[in-house]
Amino acid sequence: MKQLLNFVSGLHTKTKRNYIERMNDQKIECMTMAKKYGQEYWDGERKYGYGGYRYMPGRWEPVAKKLIEKYHLPDNAKILDVGCGKGFLLFELKKLLPHCTIKGLDISSYAIDNAKEEIKNYLFIHNAKDPYHFEDQEFDLVISITTLHNLKINDLKSALGEIERVGKNKYLVVESFRNDEELFNLECWALTCQAFFSPEEWIWIFDQFGYRGDYEFIYFD
Repeated sequence: MKQLLNFVSGLHTKTKRNYIERMNDQKIECMTMAKKYGQEYWDGERKYGYGGYRYMPGRWEPVAKKLIEKYHLPDNAKILDVGCGKGFLLFELKKLLPHCTIKGLDISSYAIDNAKEEIKNYLFIHNAKDPYHFEDQEFDLVISITTLHNLKINDLKSALGEIERVGKNKYLVVESFRNDEELFNLECWALTCQAFFSPEEWIWIFDQFGYRGDYEFIYFD
């Protein structure tokens, strides 16, 4: 049974954003650069993406603890992160569950090359929309944090299908909006987003594509 959760939104709202400045700062050029998911996106100027995506001790640990508690993950759990980036959340999960098996896939070779050394060997380059080379229900938990909204809807269907197939439990986070102001802010801020949907539309898509896992929406208010 799908459930709306609130694990990541607190981290998201800590960041202050100037939406109008983003829109006026060579937005189209920045979108083109960001969609390469290279150095500029992760660690370049803020207008291209994160503006420096670095490991901050303790930042992702509360999320990891909530996932372990929510899904009753044992020490030997198998966990997959779809769109893992530099793997900071997987790193925290591995610290809390030393004997767990972690896997992370991401489209960005730069992110994986610059991941935490302790877990870099568990990460690999792969597009979230392409078939996963894993068995049905191979993982106790599959997570995907702020990745799937970067896919076009036909690719979103295949990604959701694969996440549903390989995970016993599933949890994803996507960008969304509840009103016109949040939609405007999202459109100003987003560089890589392809799927601009309200919560009601996302839930309809989950139902249509057979995704039965949990979810969370982040908003740009």
